[in-house]
Amino acid sequence: MDLSSINIAVLLPCYNEAATIADVVKGFAAALPAATIYVYDNNSTDNTSEAAALAGALVVREPRQGKGHVVRRMFADIEADLYVMADGDGTYDPQDAPKLINKLLDERCDMVIGTRAGVHDDAGRKGHAFGNRMFNAIYRRIFGDDFTDIFSGYRIFTRRYVKSFPAVSGGFEIETEMSVHAGQLRLPVAEIELNYGRRPEGSHSKLSTYKDGFKILVMFARLMQATQPFRFYSIVSLPLFVSAFLFAIPPVSEYLTTGLVNRVPTWIGAIGLALFGTVMIFSGLILNSVAKGRAEQKRLSYLAQPPVRGEMRPRVGHQERRGKTRRKTVKAPPVAMEENDK
Repeated sequence: MDLSSINIAVLLPCYNEAATIADVVKGFAAALPAATIYVYDNNSTDNTSEAAALAGALVVREPRQGKGHVVRRMFADIEADLYVMADGDGTYDPQDAPKLINKLLDERCDMVIGTRAGVHDDAGRKGHAFGNRMFNAIYRRIFGDDFTDIFSGYRIFTRRYVKSFPAVSGGFEIETEMSVHAGQLRLPVAEIELNYGRRPEGSHSKLSTYKDGFKILVMFARLMQATQPFRFYSIVSLPLFVSAFLFAIPPVSEYLTTGLVNRVPTWIGAIGLALFGTVMIFSGLILNSVAKGRAEQKRLSYLAQPPVRGEMRPRVGHQERRGKTRRKTVKAPPVAMEENDK
């Protein structure tokens, strides 16, 4: 399909990717000749900016450290119909971009993810493979099974998605927030499995297995509290009610046997835990209404943006049916009508 009629922006967040960024920019320029390529340099200490600029990209500096800050800045700054986001480390093939875009247009999606083939089985990534399997399983358990690779950095977005996405994360957990946003608003999404390359010599991963893993777990909890507050606070209240019940057993047994309660502190503690659990339940009920209101606001922001022109093209079969309908309802020419009147 000819994509020249669609305004496409390629977004490449980078931090110390001088060894690869030039080839990545040139690859996207060849795959999407009509696209504008943006490289956002996140305080690189090498010559990432120079290499990207020489390769033909528009370079912008983002001083706040963290991929989430870069993505928030890109989504706020850039105006386009479609946004192609990838990493600058050369692990994603730019030649796959047209395939992802056509998938988005054909199925009228708002986000298409290029999932990484074999990333869950690659034991050579120092624990990253195990972390990917575990976090994806946790995500599906909490937020649903819309995605199989929530950490993929190769994504295509519509303007509707980008301009309705709040982007509150600061680091690598931004991909999780993107997935939750699409799931909360029930946006149409799709995935395509793609080959995932390895970093070349001189390029190193910026991920910390334990530090970033902990941040992702915290983000799961925050997003669950923000989007599913009643479920979240119900889970929090469960151990409180269980503890209250266990603490209450000795004083109640003692009262039923002797008519007296000698373990007053234990009884007061049990009542306090039960009250705390009750507060959690009512907090979840109240915040659940707030969360629904926030989701409605995001939905309205989403609907306020126009759809991509290519999204609305009719399918071939639909065109044929419309053509037949028009032929059946064609009116007789004016000359024939005059002859009938005579």
